[in-house]
Amino acid sequence: MQLPLDLTWDIEPSSWHVDAGIVTVTTGPATDYFIDPAGGHRALNAPRAVVASPPESWQLKARVTVDFSGTYDAGVLMVYADDEHWAKLCFERSPQGSAMVVSVVTNGVSDDANAWVVPDPAQIWLRISRVRQAYAFHASPDGKQWEFVRYFRLDTNATVRAGIEVQAPIGDGCTATFSELSMTSTELLDLRDGS
Repeated sequence: MQLPLDLTWDIEPSSWHVDAGIVTVTTGPATDYFIDPAGGHRALNAPRAVVASPPESWQLKARVTVDFSGTYDAGVLMVYADDEHWAKLCFERSPQGSAMVVSVVTNGVSDDANAWVVPDPAQIWLRISRVRQAYAFHASPDGKQWEFVRYFRLDTNATVRAGIEVQAPIGDGCTATFSELSMTSTELLDLRDGS
């Protein structure tokens, strides 16, 4: 069984399969990526499938659905250089039980930020764009009109790979699906015009 886009597992999930291009991933409990800026908690064990990203501008996007049960369950698009330098854009269950767009940027420690509650908790489109030496996160209800989430840089010269991740930090496990997954050499010209 082959993942789309030549993605390969760095960390294998509990189970996964591909059907008509739709990737379904199930992770076990206590799986996450987070380095607490206050010290102490450090988790780098969620299943992650990545591929080398192009050296120039590109966009990775997918329609993500999550079978939410535990707090912080999430389906994720991710850029990853090493365990100290990575970022993730999440469709995540909040402590209040809402489906949210959440982002985490890690340069040594994690900078965690909630974006907004998703009106349709069944699905969201997520997108990562490489913009010269930086990255932009966007989310969309329909994959056409994109809302700006975050613009940032990873403080490393290491090769950056991009892909998918599924997490269940405090729940019993989580299943997420990624459909219409694509990576294109598309240059993002404006961060905030909805394109």
